[in-house]
Amino acid sequence: MTKDPIVDEVRKYREEHVAAYGHDIKRIAAALREREVKSQRPLLNPGPKYLLKKTGG
Repeated sequence: MTKDPIVDEVRKYREEHVAAYGHDIKRIAAALREREVKSQRPLLNPGPKYLLKKTGG
């Protein structure tokens, strides 16, 4: 299989990122929520998606 330098770079960054939080998904999620709160960008919450009920026809 051919090595892709872009994929290698993404995997390297991902490993560095999770290692910074001790491979703890709860710590990673908390850090992302904190970053989201500090962001100046508007937050989007589209809410749940509801299925339409089929009519009798």
